[in-house]
Amino acid sequence: MLIIGVETSCDETAASVVKNGVDILSNVIASSLKHHKKFGGVVPEIATRHHVENIDKVVTRSLHEAGIEIQDIDALAVTDGPGLMGALLTGISCAKSMSYCLDKPLVTVDHLKAHIYSAIMIKDAPSFPFIGLVVSGGHTRLYLVEDFDKFKLLGDTVDDAAGEAYDKVAKILGLGYPGGPIIDALAKKGNPEAIKFTCKAVKGTLDFSFSGIKTAVLYHVQGYDGARGKEQETKSKKIIKEDVCASFQEAVLRVIVGNSIKAMEERKIKSLVIGGGVSANSRLREMMQREARYRNLKLYFPPLNLCSDNAAMVAGLGYRLYKKGFRSLLNFTARL
Repeated sequence: MLIIGVETSCDETAASVVKNGVDILSNVIASSLKHHKKFGGVVPEIATRHHVENIDKVVTRSLHEAGIEIQDIDALAVTDGPGLMGALLTGISCAKSMSYCLDKPLVTVDHLKAHIYSAIMIKDAPSFPFIGLVVSGGHTRLYLVEDFDKFKLLGDTVDDAAGEAYDKVAKILGLGYPGGPIIDALAKKGNPEAIKFTCKAVKGTLDFSFSGIKTAVLYHVQGYDGARGKEQETKSKKIIKEDVCASFQEAVLRVIVGNSIKAMEERKIKSLVIGGGVSANSRLREMMQREARYRNLKLYFPPLNLCSDNAAMVAGLGYRLYKKGFRSLLNFTARL
C-alpha cells in the first residue's frame, strides 16, 4: 500500500512516499533554514511563504523519485499539528486538494507521535507498550505508547524545550543558529565538569524545565553570580566556550536521561523509543546507550536522516492509522 505524506509544521517543506509503513520510496525535504539564521530562530511568516512557494515542487519530486504517478497512491497523510498555523495550513490545503481531486482517503497525523514512529520504521519494531521520548526544538515529552493510536502523556516541558534551550545558549555564546549541532560539536572538546550548572526535573513529576539553566549560562558568560546578582571579578578570566557547551549539555541531558529511565522503571517497561531533532545529539545517544547496557534495556533511535522534520514518518504513521480504520473528513483544520 502506497501512502504519500506531507509535512509542513515548521520550516521544512517535505513530502514522502512510503510503502506499507516502512519502505521509504522517496523522502524530499526543502528547508528554509538559511532564511531564518540571521534572526536566530524560525520566523513564521518566512516559513509559510517558503511552504507556499515549494509545496507543489516537493510533492512532484517525491512522486518522481518514488517512480510512481499521483494516481498510484492509495491514501494521503498530512501533519495537522502541533506547529506554526500558517505553515500547517499550507500542507493541509495541499493534502485536502489532492484527496478531493483524486478521491483518495486522507489521514491526519500528530507531528510529535510521528517523530516517535520515525525510530521504529523497521520490520523488527518493538512490541507495545513502550516509553516514547520526543526531544525537539519545540517539545520535550515522554509518552506511554500502547498502540499506534494510543499515546498517554507522562511528562512535558513546563517552559523551554531542550532544543529551545540549545538555541538560546548558542545565541548567548555567539555561535549562530541552530544551536544543537554547534553545541554538540564544541562540547566534545570541552570539560563537562568545568562549570556546575544546575538542571533538575520538576519535583514529583516526569516534567522538564530548561529555562533556569539558560539563565545560569547567561550569568556565567556575563560574569555575574546568579545567586547574588553582583558582578564578579572576571576581567582576566576568559570564557571557554567548549567548557560552557559541555557543562550545559551534560546537565540538560542528565535530566532527559534520568526522567526517561524513571518513566521506564515506574511502568516496568524495558523498551525506549526516541525521536525528534535532538535525538541526533551524539552525547544523548552515548548516555542512553550506556544506560541501556547497564540496565538491559532496548533502545530505538531513528537514523540521522529521519531525526529532523520529514514526511516519511508522517506517511509511515499514517499507514498504521489507516490500517486501524482512521479517516479524516475534509473539514478539519490545523492544531497549534
